[in-house]
Amino acid sequence: MIEWLNSPALVAFGVPTSWAEVLGFLTGLVNVGLLVRRHILNWPLGILNVLLLMVVFWSAGLYADAGLQIVYVVLGFYGWWAWLYGGQDRTALEVRSTTRSEWIGLAVAGTLLTAALWLFLDRLTGSTVPLADALTTALSLLATYGQTRKLVESWWIWIVADLIYIPLYGYKDLWLTAILYVAFLILCVFGLRSWRAALRVRTGPVPA
Repeated sequence: MIEWLNSPALVAFGVPTSWAEVLGFLTGLVNVGLLVRRHILNWPLGILNVLLLMVVFWSAGLYADAGLQIVYVVLGFYGWWAWLYGGQDRTALEVRSTTRSEWIGLAVAGTLLTAALWLFLDRLTGSTVPLADALTTALSLLATYGQTRKLVESWWIWIVADLIYIPLYGYKDLWLTAILYVAFLILCVFGLRSWRAALRVRTGPVPA
């Protein structure tokens, strides 16, 4: 199966593109579309998507991104449960804003995680882009955690991450994945607007 996933499916921009990258592209688009609409099926589809991308990133030498997919699987199952039962009295979770204490916690966690991953990738792996790999990994984890809790501002974190991911994947000749992240960036804008609208329905106007 792994051998087939790594085999060429098509040629994009003069570079052979594997079946894993093609299937990751398709499942990723549908997954984020479901997330924008706050549909619970985004979680099981997202788990499949990250397993496919794990194969892609490992083959490209993006080791932190490959390892990140394992964490995504865990967060996927957690998010699936939390959206169903993580609200008050085990009810469905509602969209809400990030609190100040949560922002502080995310900032501290992101800084420490980026630094630790940067040192690890730079000294112990063959990563050619250790800082970018570490930073995008940390941002992606923070954004995914925020979305498991339905935090509106998690979309902003994804937007920042996508702006780094797009040129990074182009640099690694993962052009189909780079295009996917352009689509993700656009969907993140729609997701931010959709979740803010849902929050306004519940609580009134959301601060800009």
